[in-house]
Amino acid sequence: MKIESQIMNAAIEAVKALYGQDVPEKMVQLQKTRSEFEGNLTLVVFPFLKISKKNPEQTAQEIGQYLVDNCEAIAAFNVVKGFLNLVIAPAAWLSLLADIDADEQYGHKQVTDASPLVMIEYSSPNTNKPLHLGHVRNNLLGWSLAQIMQANGNKVIKTNIVNDRGIHICKSMLAWLKWGNGETPETSGKKGDHLIGDYYVAFDKHYREEIKQLVAQGMDEETAKQEAPLIKEAHEMLVKWEQNDPEVRALWEKMNNWVYAGFDETYKRMGVSFDKIYYESQTYLKGKAKVEEGLAKGLFERHEDNSVWADLTNEGLDQKLLLRSDGTSVYMTQDIGTAEMRFQDYPIDKMIYVVGNEQNYHFQVLSILLDRLGFKWGKELVHFSYGMVELPNGKMKSREGTVVDADDLMQLMIDDALKTSMELGKFADMEEEERNEIARIVGMGALKYFILKVDARKNMLFNPEESIDFNGNTGPFIQYTYARIRSILRKAPSTPSSLSSLSTLNDKEIELIQKMSEYGAAVEQAGKDYSPSGIANYCYELTKVFNQFYHDYSILNEEDEQKRQVRLAIARNVGKIIKNGMALLGIEVPERM
Repeated sequence: MKIESQIMNAAIEAVKALYGQDVPEKMVQLQKTRSEFEGNLTLVVFPFLKISKKNPEQTAQEIGQYLVDNCEAIAAFNVVKGFLNLVIAPAAWLSLLADIDADEQYGHKQVTDASPLVMIEYSSPNTNKPLHLGHVRNNLLGWSLAQIMQANGNKVIKTNIVNDRGIHICKSMLAWLKWGNGETPETSGKKGDHLIGDYYVAFDKHYREEIKQLVAQGMDEETAKQEAPLIKEAHEMLVKWEQNDPEVRALWEKMNNWVYAGFDETYKRMGVSFDKIYYESQTYLKGKAKVEEGLAKGLFERHEDNSVWADLTNEGLDQKLLLRSDGTSVYMTQDIGTAEMRFQDYPIDKMIYVVGNEQNYHFQVLSILLDRLGFKWGKELVHFSYGMVELPNGKMKSREGTVVDADDLMQLMIDDALKTSMELGKFADMEEEERNEIARIVGMGALKYFILKVDARKNMLFNPEESIDFNGNTGPFIQYTYARIRSILRKAPSTPSSLSSLSTLNDKEIELIQKMSEYGAAVEQAGKDYSPSGIANYCYELTKVFNQFYHDYSILNEEDEQKRQVRLAIARNVGKIIKNGMALLGIEVPERM
């Protein structure tokens, strides 16, 4: 039994025995003892004063004495005003260490057949350009959130919705037809998503040129944007696509397949994947049908120009367009269609959308519409809204080709990790293959940790140089500590003995066991808050405490056999929890560095 549970039960018994009254569990408030006082856990006695009819000090004194006499976990106590500071007995800490040691997945809940099903949507790329820095944050958050929800005992389906239709794709297609000369990923040596992205940029360049010429001829800029021949051609192509024109559809399919092959490579390198991918080209018609159904039920209204709207004024919002006057769908329609398909495919209990905070209003509206249309999770859908990510040199614009490419960024991180490790002499005795693999693990760990340690709701500045630091709150610092622990364990004799016969523990050993015991609570809180940063910060805190312990006490050179075994068990379990915690962030840890 956890130490906290033991003490809570004993405190409830104490109040009953001393003052003759049952108290509910929620009245028993335990917290970590403040560092300036002696003790490990503090019981707040103020809630019991009405029952004891005594002052705080006397009440705390009586409960403290009862706990020392009747609860094996308590070795001593002291009272500071209305706070009862409890000193936990070494045997209780060692018993807790043994429990942690016995459970490979300590702190994680089991997933069962009866577990709720959570679907998490993330990534949502467009097929006209490669993934960029904003997508990196999105994918890392989505993947990590999926691991955290699973560690909290949920069944999880990871899903992606690919925006594979619309004017933006026609722009790339048209540019390729005009200036591509039949170029392919094979003939160009480029990844497919990069190749198509280049044509998107090319379209924009030529389109701007046409606007400029029309303005020079006396046309105002807004009209020029509508009348430029290129944009007209792109719109004609979109209409043909909607009409299932075989040539346009064949070209669309060919170019999209190039992009998907490129995306797959990027996802693999990033360490993320999906259980199910949906495509907007398949969902938008479902959305239109669902809107027509809602219209027939009187949930929506058709205006004179034939457009369809949802009136949300009763909800304190405005009118929301669902179908344009020409019958074409908008993003909202597509999201309704995607929800319909997903609901048919899976018995979803909770739906989480990982989408940037510029879409907050969109998801507020989507939640209301899905609820109206009868989706049981509509009202409770979660928009996991995150802030923008920028580099020290400013924002990104994909149309102008100044986007921070995900592939380039990952390569930069791996190259930096290799260079930094070489300079620090960490790779002196390694073959090239091992060096490259560790550089990959460290570079990707640095990137992921730096992004995930920040509260997702905040905008953030990603600084590649700062992230590859072997000291401070970084991925490499935690990875290096794990590798150090593995090195200690490799050198240790492989005969672990019982942990129960030691009569004393030093403060640092107790602090580490207590910190490890908080892992489950950190996982649970991260699940409630949808917060990978909570796990990142827990891993950093645990690593920091271990490094202080390692600095102050020897492990392998400790002469007392029992003490050495306890310290090895502590090191082994700190390593295990670091590995499991970092895995929740999608971060690998190397066996040596």
